[in-house]
Amino acid sequence: MLKPSGRLLRASSYRSPRSSTSLPCLARRYLSVAAAAAGTPAPSQKHDDDSLRNVFDSPSVWHEFCDIQRSQNSPPKGLFENRYLTQPEGFITFAKETANKCHRLVTRIVGASSAEDCRRIPIILDRLSDSLCRVLDTADFVRATHPDIRFQQASTQAYAMLYEFMNVLNTTPDLKIKLEDALNDPNVSATWCEEERMVAQTLLKDFSKSAIESSDENRKAFVELSTRVSQLGTKFIRDMKPEKSTVSLHNRQLKGVDPLVLEHASTKHFTEISIPTVGPVAFTALRSMRDESARRNLYIAMKTAPISQLQTLQDFLQTRAKVANLAGYSSYAEMNLTDKLAKTPTAVNSFLDALSRDNERQIRQEADEMLAMKKLDADDAGLPCQIEAWDRDYYQTQLANRYRSKSRRPDFISAYFSLGTVMQGLSRLFTELYGVRCVPTSISAGEVWNPDVRRLDVIDESEGRIAVLYCDLFARPGKSPNPAHFTLRCSRRIDPSEIEEASALHPDLDPLQAVNDGMAISHDPRTNRTYQLPTIALICDFQPPSNQHKHHSSEPTLLSFRDVQTLFHEMGHAIHSILGRTAYQVVSGTRCATDFAELPSVLMEHFAADPTVLALFARHWQTDAPLPYEMVSERLAIERRGQGVETEHQILLAMLDQAYHSDLPLTMPGGFDSTKVLQDVYDRYGSVREPRETSAQGFFGHLVEYGGTYYSYLFDRAIAGKVWKEGFDGGKDGGAVSREKGQRFRDEVLMWGGSRDGWKCLSNLLREDGLRDGGPEAMAAVGRWGVIDV
Repeated sequence: MLKPSGRLLRASSYRSPRSSTSLPCLARRYLSVAAAAAGTPAPSQKHDDDSLRNVFDSPSVWHEFCDIQRSQNSPPKGLFENRYLTQPEGFITFAKETANKCHRLVTRIVGASSAEDCRRIPIILDRLSDSLCRVLDTADFVRATHPDIRFQQASTQAYAMLYEFMNVLNTTPDLKIKLEDALNDPNVSATWCEEERMVAQTLLKDFSKSAIESSDENRKAFVELSTRVSQLGTKFIRDMKPEKSTVSLHNRQLKGVDPLVLEHASTKHFTEISIPTVGPVAFTALRSMRDESARRNLYIAMKTAPISQLQTLQDFLQTRAKVANLAGYSSYAEMNLTDKLAKTPTAVNSFLDALSRDNERQIRQEADEMLAMKKLDADDAGLPCQIEAWDRDYYQTQLANRYRSKSRRPDFISAYFSLGTVMQGLSRLFTELYGVRCVPTSISAGEVWNPDVRRLDVIDESEGRIAVLYCDLFARPGKSPNPAHFTLRCSRRIDPSEIEEASALHPDLDPLQAVNDGMAISHDPRTNRTYQLPTIALICDFQPPSNQHKHHSSEPTLLSFRDVQTLFHEMGHAIHSILGRTAYQVVSGTRCATDFAELPSVLMEHFAADPTVLALFARHWQTDAPLPYEMVSERLAIERRGQGVETEHQILLAMLDQAYHSDLPLTMPGGFDSTKVLQDVYDRYGSVREPRETSAQGFFGHLVEYGGTYYSYLFDRAIAGKVWKEGFDGGKDGGAVSREKGQRFRDEVLMWGGSRDGWKCLSNLLREDGLRDGGPEAMAAVGRWGVIDV
C-alpha cells in the first residue's frame, strides 16, 4: 500500500488474481532462460550482491556488518541521520524551527515585487512545502511505527503543531494571489520550464481546495472543519471492529474446519465453540465450514459494525462534504478529483461502468462454477439453492482445493524464496531495467527504530548514490501487519541560496549537512548542484529468521509467493520515489496524481510472476537448485479462478466511495443513511445481494485516505496490464529484463514523478494519441481494457 506525501500545504502520508496463460509454454520459457539469466553480477558488484542476500537471511551477518558495538560507542546521529532526532524532544525543536523557517519564506513570497522575485515564487513555494513535509512525513511515520512511547508522543505533538499551521497557510489569500499573478504574467511564466509550470499549476489547484477566496469567517471554519475531519478519520480507523467479538457455534456446525485452527478459539462447553469475528480464525472458518447457517451467522457478525462506528462515519463524511462546500465544490469527490487523471466523478463512473461490463462474463463463469458445487450440497440437504454473500469465500476455496488436488504437487515454493534471495533478485532486476542496484550500508547509533531494520543505499551506475531505503521487513509484537511504503523525504534540488542561509544560521555545522538536517544528500562538484536524496521506509510483516535473537540462524525467512508479490509491489512504489528525481519535491516520485501512483507498483506484480525475472534469483535456499516454474504456474492458475469476484468486489467499493463522497451526506432525502447507500450500490451493481443486517462500511478504512479516489487501484491495474503487454511484450523474448524497454518506461513515466500529466506519459509510452487529453472517453477506454492480471 502506498503512503503518499502531500503537496504544498497538504499533509502526507491488493492483491489481485491473475489472467490465464498457457502454463506449459511459460514453463518452457522459464527453463530456457534459467541457466543464462543475468543473475551473475559484474565482479565490482559481486560483493554487494552477495552481501544483500546475507544481511537479510542471517541476523549474525547483519550485526557483524554493522559492527553494532562500535556504532553504539559513537555519538548518535538521530533517526534517519536527522540531527534533530537524537532524542524525542528533538521533534518539538524540529517543528518550531521549521515553523520559523516557513514564516520567513511566506514573508519572501508576499513581498515579491521584481520580475526575478516573482519568477522564483514556485521555487520558494516548493521549499515551503518541503519544509513542512520534512516534519509532517517523518512525524507521521514515527508516531505509527516507533516502539518508544516518548518518540510517539513527541512526533504526534510535532505533527499536530505543523498540521494546524499548514491549514492556516492553506487559507492565506496573499500566497495564492502572488502565485496567480506570476502565472498570469507572461514576462514571468514564459521563463519557467515545464516542471516549474507544473509546480505552479499544481499548487494553485491546491489553494483552490482551501476556501481561500471565501470570507474570513469561512476560512476559519474551513481550518476548524479540516482539523475535525482529521480527528474523525483517526477515530474511525482506530475503532474498526465488529459489534460482536465472537459467534457461538455448535461443534457439529464446524465440520470442515481444521481442528488445529479451532485450538485458537475458545470453548464455552463441550458442545459450543466461540469463533472470533476478526483475525485468521474467522476467515479460515468462513472459507471451510460446510454448514451454511453457520457461515451466514459468522459472515453477518463479521460485517456488522457498532452503531457508534456508523455515527462516526456519518459525522466524518458530512464534515468532509461541508469542507468541500466551503471551498466552492458541490461534493468532496468533485473537489478531490480536480488534480487527478479522472478530473470529475462523471469520468470515474465512466471507467467503473465500462470495467463492470467487461467483468460480467468472468463473474457469470465463476458464479456458475460455485452454483454447481452448491447444488450438490443443496440436493444432499434438501435446501433451496442460490449463491449468497456468505457462500463465496467457501465455494471459491473448495474450487481452489479441487484444482490443487488435481495437480498432486506438494507446495514447497517458499523454499525457493528466502527473503535475502528475493531482495537480491529485486536489485538484479533494477540493474537490468534501469541501471541501479541496492547496496547494504551499516547504520549509525540511533539511526533506526529497531535493530531488525536494514539500510540500503541505491546506486545508479552513472550518477552514484541516489536514494536511501530503510527496510523494516520482520514481524514483531505491536507492529502493524500491513505492508506499506513511506516517503520520509523526497528528492529535490537544493538552491545555492539555501546552502548560504543554512551556513549563516548554523555556522558550527557543515553547510551541506545543515541544509538537509544531516540527512542524505548528493553534490556534483562539476555542476555545483546539490540534491536531497529520497529517503524511504519499506514496511512488511514477514516471520523473522529462526533463532534470530541468538544471532545465528538455521533457516532464513522463507516467503510465500504472495509475500513475494507483496514485496515486489512495495518496491514498485520505492523505485518510483527513487527514479522520480525532479528538481521540485511537490512533484517528486510518488507525488503524482493518486490515480497514477499505483501504476509502477502494480506493474511490478507482473514482473514477480515472469519466468525470466524469477530465473534471476529464485533458487532453493539449501540446494541452490533453480525454481521449477510449474510451481508458480499452478499457483497463478489457482488464484485466477476468483479474479471476477475480486474485481467485482473492488468495483463495488469504488462505487461506494464515489457515493459516500458525492453530495448525498448533506442532501439525501430523509437524512443520510450510510447503510442504505451501501445496499443501493450493491443491489444495483453486485451479482449477489448483501444481507440487510450487515453494515460493512464500518470497516472501509480506505475511505479516510482515498476520499473519492478508491477507484485508483482498479484504474492502475487496468493500465499496468496494458503497459506489461505492450511496453514489456508481456515478458516474451526477454522483454521483462530488457534495458531498452526499462529505459523507455523510466523516461516516459518514472523520471517525471508528478511533473508531467499522467495522460501525456501514457500516450507517449503506449503511442496512443487518443489518451493525451484524458476525459470521460479516455477513462472509459481504460475500463474497456479490463483488468489484465498476472
